[in-house]
Amino acid sequence: MADKKINVEGKEKKGMGLSTKIFLALIIGALLGVVLHYFMPESLADFRDKYIVEGVFYVVGQGFIRLMQMLVVPLVFCSLVCGSMAIGDTKTLGKVGVKTIVFYIFTTALAVTIALSVAYLINPGIGLDMDSIQRSEVSSANTETKLTETLLNIIPKNPIGAMASGDMLPIIVFALFVGIMLAKLGSKASTVATFFSQFNDVMMEMTMAIMKIAPIGVFCLIARTFANLGFSAFQPMLKYMGSVVLALMLQCFVIYQILLFVFTRLNPLKFIKKFLPVMGFAFSTATSNATIPMSIDTLDKKMGVSKRISSFTIPLGATINMDGTSIMQGVAVVFIAQAYGIDLTIGNLATVVLTATIASIGTAGVPSVGLVTLAMVLNSVGLPTEGIALIMGIDRILDMIRTAVNITGDAVCTTIVAKQEAALDKEVFNEG
Repeated sequence: MADKKINVEGKEKKGMGLSTKIFLALIIGALLGVVLHYFMPESLADFRDKYIVEGVFYVVGQGFIRLMQMLVVPLVFCSLVCGSMAIGDTKTLGKVGVKTIVFYIFTTALAVTIALSVAYLINPGIGLDMDSIQRSEVSSANTETKLTETLLNIIPKNPIGAMASGDMLPIIVFALFVGIMLAKLGSKASTVATFFSQFNDVMMEMTMAIMKIAPIGVFCLIARTFANLGFSAFQPMLKYMGSVVLALMLQCFVIYQILLFVFTRLNPLKFIKKFLPVMGFAFSTATSNATIPMSIDTLDKKMGVSKRISSFTIPLGATINMDGTSIMQGVAVVFIAQAYGIDLTIGNLATVVLTATIASIGTAGVPSVGLVTLAMVLNSVGLPTEGIALIMGIDRILDMIRTAVNITGDAVCTTIVAKQEAALDKEVFNEG
């Protein structure tokens, strides 16, 4: 594992990494925006507003946002089909599969709820008047929709129509249904299953290609924001970061450890101490997939969890259990809604919990892909996706933290399931 860590980090050191470029673009864009806001001569104000701020910055920034929006439907559909195919396969594993999936879905829904609660406690977006610079999109999030209608609307009358209009909840339901049926058919539908798997690879590659121009898009979007708002945009961004980190810490060190103790009566402090190196590795790489071998090995040698259990639950968790990502999305929804002065109804919040929970199924365990699926969550409640630009530049550090939370949730679930299936050696767990 040490060699793998060196290799992963070595790639980051070949020139400037993408996350570094995005962060620098955020800083430089903010500084340029402040200069344009406070120090541009009045004689050049019209030129600044017409040709720079609402010209170049607007066109390039919105072009980048549209490229991200272009990815949402095909990426989410294919990733959910592939993720639900994996879930379908778990039927052959009986009780272990059912327990694992129920636990993952439950903790993800709980994570989003905690994120929304923390966000409304801190109110990170209040004071950031994005509505004053929003050009044409008018959100429909404040339109009252009955919860019963919201529930019925998740069943698509026309899946193709839902894809064309970007109506995400029906798309999610249809994708899950397709994936489960493909898993049930097995080899009979191997050609179709292979198509979706390969097309998912294509969409991930396309995502990575578009992310390469993210620094330019972030620079223009942030420069435009600060050119209009000045220094008043800084404090809400710091409050957003604080909200996400607080919710992540609550999920990792409170919720998970309570669940561990309640279901196993094992010492949570011992668990944290033994699993801390894996959390550190996940933090440094920001990818759940890279930690799979290390997680399985640590659970086996330090906690006494049978590889018969962990070799199934850990890879599955890297596919469908993204609590940290869901927390970011929950806080981001509230942050962006408040920034644009949009009130979210109870139905909207229920939709966020449902969408973020289901969206975690099939989300690739690679850095920053949660930002793309965030666009889907925003679309589900009618919020403007432009708000993603505010958090993209500071997302890397949050991505590292939430990856550590994601893999900790996988390990807690694995330990609980192993204990219930008599596949955990308590003497090994209690050593040291």
